[in-house]
Amino acid sequence: MLAPAPHSGGYILPFLEGGLTLAVCLLTLGWPRLLHPSFHSIERSLARLARRRRLAVLVVFLANLFLRVLLLPLYPVPLPFVPNDFSFLLASDTFAHFRLTNPTPALWQHFESIHISLIPSYQSMYFPGHGLLLAAGQLIFGQPWVAMLLCSAVLSAAICWMLQAWLPATWAFLGGLLAVLHLGLFSYWINTYQGAALMALAGALILGAWPRFRRRQVGRHAWLMGLGMSILVISRPYEGLLLCLPVLVAFLLWLFRGPRRPSLALVVRRTALPVVLVALSAVWLGYYDLQAFGHATTLPYTANRTQYAVAPYYVWQPQRPDPGYNHPVMRRFYYEMELPVHTAIHSPAGFVSLTLRKFLLALLFFAGFALLPPLFLLRRVLRDRRTRFLVYSVALLVVGLAIEIFMVPHYFAPFTAAFYALGLQAMRHMRHWKLDGAPAGRTLTRLLVTVCLLTGLVRAFAGPLGIEVPAFPVGGWTLFWYGPGHYGTERARIAADLAARPGRQLVLVRYAANHYPTDEWVYNPADLENAQTLWAREMDSASNRELVAHYNDRTVWLVEPDAAPALLRPYPAQDLASVAPLNTNAPAGN
Repeated sequence: MLAPAPHSGGYILPFLEGGLTLAVCLLTLGWPRLLHPSFHSIERSLARLARRRRLAVLVVFLANLFLRVLLLPLYPVPLPFVPNDFSFLLASDTFAHFRLTNPTPALWQHFESIHISLIPSYQSMYFPGHGLLLAAGQLIFGQPWVAMLLCSAVLSAAICWMLQAWLPATWAFLGGLLAVLHLGLFSYWINTYQGAALMALAGALILGAWPRFRRRQVGRHAWLMGLGMSILVISRPYEGLLLCLPVLVAFLLWLFRGPRRPSLALVVRRTALPVVLVALSAVWLGYYDLQAFGHATTLPYTANRTQYAVAPYYVWQPQRPDPGYNHPVMRRFYYEMELPVHTAIHSPAGFVSLTLRKFLLALLFFAGFALLPPLFLLRRVLRDRRTRFLVYSVALLVVGLAIEIFMVPHYFAPFTAAFYALGLQAMRHMRHWKLDGAPAGRTLTRLLVTVCLLTGLVRAFAGPLGIEVPAFPVGGWTLFWYGPGHYGTERARIAADLAARPGRQLVLVRYAANHYPTDEWVYNPADLENAQTLWAREMDSASNRELVAHYNDRTVWLVEPDAAPALLRPYPAQDLASVAPLNTNAPAGN
């Protein structure tokens, strides 16, 4: 069994939001005209702003940016704390050194880690798009997370801009503000380094530019579609393809069968260069794959999963043979955290259960409890011509993700703007609901938005209020929904301690037998040989002596992450007695 989680709290916030949602539904039944004058005045003011479309987009951008900056004293720049974080940061550091990949280090088995490729070269297992974004933050601001912050703010603004092409301006503005609350401040999309905002931004650009280009064949809209598609090509091509296919089909139907189709020559002139941009992105990805993984058609996931994983990604694929692991904790990750899902999904009951769980997780992530009631009117949305294209697009996504074994909310990221459009359209239908002639739907809509604001306010001050946020490695959907707290502090504390010591350091990591696999400490920067602190896995005595001999200019340490608190001390000299010369300059440990 996996190690037990440190604690299992963090459910106060979802209980609070669920309770408030139920309360306002009951209040609406009893007082369907509740607070109508006050809400009406607020709505009129916001409507005037929303009708100034460019200003509304700018306000959403600034709201996301400045609110997250204001929260920094309570929720500082996040520390990397899961394998995905460290893997993306490795890509960032590699690109920031103006390299596509890094050579395989000597004695590479000591540096193996989850989601890191070391053969045929040393690099992240992920597609390079998000790593390039983080690298820009690292080069320009000295901090990769700043690029994520800016991207998150641009995403919220892009959602508002996309919605303006599909819905009335006031609803588009509301959607942008909800995106700030749900995605830009507290979700794991901004509080980890996992890259969903960039993919969601790409989807918003495509879905916002397509109806505009259909109405007026303006070159900038073709460029925005091309930019969005190019980002998806180098970031998450499978889900990107699920989004781009409906756009391509709609484009061809409009071009050859549409009642007001433009001239083919005009469309070619407007779209030729954006198409070239998308093609160049695909070519560059092939070149990157060639340099990093040996073949232009070997995708990043493929190289890493072939070397380590026993569970495939798609339901029709069989279990892979055991690749032979050098470290028990890595074997436990692939066998105990991934393989059971693969096994379960191959039974009919397991497939249905796990597929429903995937989409329930996504629903709770994007809607929470407060935005669930409008979905009872989803039937009307499905029949609505205004959003029919988005419905078809999401239907294709459902099919495409149902055949994948694993799922976390950022798999849905390219469709984020589509989800907001459909949810807001459902809310528009709910607003017209009347109870004995009273505008109950209007009241309920207002109160549900108020619940979102109140929940966000409580989440912002959860720390001072003593409210526990979802914890890692537990939390499940609550971790994704409300965002993690400030984790990774123990590793960061020891890393800071080592950085303050003179000379260069070599740290051998020793895990307890029940160590939680994704609480990983063995991650390093791109320039591994010249790193000030080098983290390595402790192996057998002969391998350890060989490692220390290779890095004989470093002070050697032993870290035990499972001690409470994590323990750092000089590596026991008797374990390295045959290494000469042995560095004996290590000061006393913590």
